[in-house]
Amino acid sequence: MSESARQGNSGRERLVVIGGDAAGMSAASQARRLKGPDELEIVAFERGHFTSYSACGIPYWVGGDVTERDALIARTPEEHRARGIDLRLRTEVTEIDVARQRVHARDVDSGAESWTSYDKLVLATGARPIRPDMPGADAEGVHGVQTLDDGQELLDTLTRTRGRHAVVVGAGYIGVEMAEALINRGYLVTVVNRGSEPMSTLDPDMGRLVHEAMEGLGITMVNDAEVTKLLTDDDGRVRAVVTQDAEYPADVVVLGIGVRPETGLAEAAGLPLGAHGGLLTDLAMRVRGHANIWAGGDCVEVLDLVSGQERHIALGTHANKHGQVIGTNVGGGYATFPGVVGTAVSKVCDLEIARTGLREKDARRAGLQYETVTIESTSRAGYYPGASPMTVKMLAERRTGRLLGVQIVGREGAGKRVDIAAVALTAGMTVEQMTALDLGYAPPFSPVWDPVLVAARKAAAKVRNL
Repeated sequence: MSESARQGNSGRERLVVIGGDAAGMSAASQARRLKGPDELEIVAFERGHFTSYSACGIPYWVGGDVTERDALIARTPEEHRARGIDLRLRTEVTEIDVARQRVHARDVDSGAESWTSYDKLVLATGARPIRPDMPGADAEGVHGVQTLDDGQELLDTLTRTRGRHAVVVGAGYIGVEMAEALINRGYLVTVVNRGSEPMSTLDPDMGRLVHEAMEGLGITMVNDAEVTKLLTDDDGRVRAVVTQDAEYPADVVVLGIGVRPETGLAEAAGLPLGAHGGLLTDLAMRVRGHANIWAGGDCVEVLDLVSGQERHIALGTHANKHGQVIGTNVGGGYATFPGVVGTAVSKVCDLEIARTGLREKDARRAGLQYETVTIESTSRAGYYPGASPMTVKMLAERRTGRLLGVQIVGREGAGKRVDIAAVALTAGMTVEQMTALDLGYAPPFSPVWDPVLVAARKAAAKVRNL
């Protein structure tokens, strides 16, 4: 093994980045904007084939809405290298030696190993799909979908597979989106879900609306079901998914049961992890207790501004912001990431699904007392062509009236309305204050009272009358 030495007498520092997607390469790129190659050497390790891509777009690529894989790539490895970043693809970091400030890496294809020293280190190792510990979970035809490599492997399987039965295990964002993608590709799709309704990021009463929409697409929805094993044929390919009560034929299985922070390296190096397994950082995204190590993206936990607790939320929007903050600080500037309110949006065909803030169980877990209201409205003035129904659920804190959370399920024009609530949550507004918001109005865009404000009015009245 050889060790790459730092540029001792040149006065140049070395930044090492582990992970070549949103957080890692955003950090590297921002640091490069602030410091040129004569001041800062940047080495980035990525174990896959791709960098700076939209993992959120993978279901739409698999389903055919996005026709080209490369459309999901924001910046190629060649573009990063042209900016003076030493990007090493197909290279997996296997150890972090914090005491000696170095990382050990292995070339995935050749097996060659080496140590690389660092002055500053960024961990952007992302998250990994949860694979159930059960017979058949590693069989051919069983796929997690987290990286562009994962998406390519799934598409290759779909191209080779003769049968047309697909089972999606889990009904979170990835599970629901992948179910739609497989329907679009002509598969008979069954979704096996451990919860009482799909989309556990919503309260069950709102998840029921998603359930009905999925069945309307022809998806077989199986709730309150625990997968116990995956059956394989003589060639080792998956052929069925088994629950406590039934067996479902499967020519391909997609795991959509969530992700965990990819923090094995960090844990082995003694870096601090939170209750959800993610790295803990300060507001500057510096790993707590380590002045020259930063972390961002799906491998970290962040502050929930509503509950005041740490959460793990794997979203590209956060990862890119983390990277900008880290790169600014590494490059000699100053930036912070204050936290999140937990905003997310998705869709099933033309049904839009959005949430921000706390669900009922989140509020209870945080020790908050709350009131809920649910209203039915329309996306436009009721008389205007194309007006579609929308359901809005709102949580407000008892006595104070502080907004705690909003969930929206509806057709075109519903999902992005959640941004109104996201801003109100970030500002710490009460539902009473929200009723006075000066939102844009015209019949093609909204009723006179926007659905979010209708919910705020109802919530304000309920809190006021306690």
